[in-house]
Amino acid sequence: FFNPYLGRPYSDIEIFRVISQNDKVRYEEYNNDTLLTKKVAQLLNEDKVIGWYQGGAEIGPRALGNRSILASPKPDWMRDHINNDVKLREWYRPFAPAVLFERQSEIFDLDYFSPYMLVTAQVNEEWRDKIPAVTHHDNTARYQSVTEQTNSKFYKLIKEFDNLTGIPVLLNTSFNGPTEPIVETPEDALKSFLELDIDVLVMDNFVIRKK
Repeated sequence: FFNPYLGRPYSDIEIFRVISQNDKVRYEEYNNDTLLTKKVAQLLNEDKVIGWYQGGAEIGPRALGNRSILASPKPDWMRDHINNDVKLREWYRPFAPAVLFERQSEIFDLDYFSPYMLVTAQVNEEWRDKIPAVTHHDNTARYQSVTEQTNSKFYKLIKEFDNLTGIPVLLNTSFNGPTEPIVETPEDALKSFLELDIDVLVMDNFVIRKK
């Protein structure tokens, strides 16, 4: 496994400085990953769209769980909502399922370790109605295998969502709008959060909402 998270991490002090000086947001800080991921999993289960900003950015063309927009894969309307209202792009563009590696063989017709979101598989028939927001029109999906070793915090979040819903999958797309690259700095993330139809921004252990 090649570690793609080669970007510079930003400290809590740097993040706090950015959010505390902006009068358009309010925030809560969580003191450990368990409390944070439980809270965010609850928000996802309420069909909130989350800007997920953690650690150093991933290298390459994929959002792999450090600079991601996340949502529940359960509602069929979620795909259109994110394409039309968040990403502002064509209706047919698909989203990737980020899946717990140990559960992926239940969901897809392949059981290939795909941490970089490079493998396309058929979604098994019994799962198509459970995760329609990440199932393309031809019943395929380009999935990302997530393990505790590859991305511990992202893994914990998917695990908490699975505990709530029985679905070990999250919709994952890159954290950016239609005319910009993937966000890099806390300033980038906050700017995109305020401009796009994202419900909640999670930067490290800060949960941020619009006023």
